Amino acid sequence: MHPANPSGWTVWPAPAKLNLFLRIVGRRADGYHLLQSVFRILDWGDSLRLRVRDDGRIVRHGGSVEGVAEADDLTVRAAKLLQIEANCTKGADIVIEKRIPAGGGLGGGSSDAATVLVALNRLWGTGFDVDRLAALGLRLGADVPVFVRGDNAWAEGVGEQLTPISLPPAWYLLVAPGVHAPTAALFQSPDLTRNAAPATMSDFVSGVPLGNAFEPVLRGREPAVEAVFQALSRVGTPRLTGSGSVVFVEFASRESAGAALAALPPGLQAWVAAGAARSPLHAALEANC
Repeated sequence: MHPANPSGWTVWPAPAKLNLFLRIVGRRADGYHLLQSVFRILDWGDSLRLRVRDDGRIVRHGGSVEGVAEADDLTVRAAKLLQIEANCTKGADIVIEKRIPAGGGLGGGSSDAATVLVALNRLWGTGFDVDRLAALGLRLGADVPVFVRGDNAWAEGVGEQLTPISLPPAWYLLVAPGVHAPTAALFQSPDLTRNAAPATMSDFVSGVPLGNAFEPVLRGREPAVEAVFQALSRVGTPRLTGSGSVVFVEFASRESAGAALAALPPGLQAWVAAGAARSPLHAALEANC
């Protein structure tokens, strides 16, 4: 993933994530919600192509998310933040091959930003350790640090207090309803449960159903999301990821996930992805030390 290339381009994975549950257990004095969740990194996601520039410019090639100016693009902001913090005179060309749907709760924008931080730290030779990169990532978004660190994790705080957790192999059937869930509006919903009792890691490991605080809100607002829940309930126990609209069912084998995919009604945007023991981004880094 980091080959010698006469053109100067290198290719880096930006994996998606799932929230295997998501609880809101309170609020900080500054208004930010206190969360509990488990992040599961997937062996599937976007790909980024990066090329070092000598003129110091950060250039995003190709379209960004609809309605987002290039200067506001998370990958551009991540590159500029690292450049400033490291006092680096090098620049970068950035191309993103998008597979992760926007607004789905799969962390696409956050993962793209994390990949830029981690990969450019290597390509520019800035030498920041993972703690410093994660701190930079938190300035870009609450989900960025988990991708910077690369481990499946138990998360608390606003999502930045991460404890690595070992998860068994699993395969996930995912369905995107085509709805861009508005995170800010969902957090402001009067129907959102903001004071759930804190869960423990042993609750999660023992299989206690911990739910997703956004599920009832989004199912009530979006008929397309409710329709996906109904369709997936015929093949397993559907869950919402994050504050997005993608719904998933977990399976113990690739074969059972594939059979469930084949059983879905036609017309759904659905696919199967494997859970990763560790981020493909970090596997790429370690393979090319």
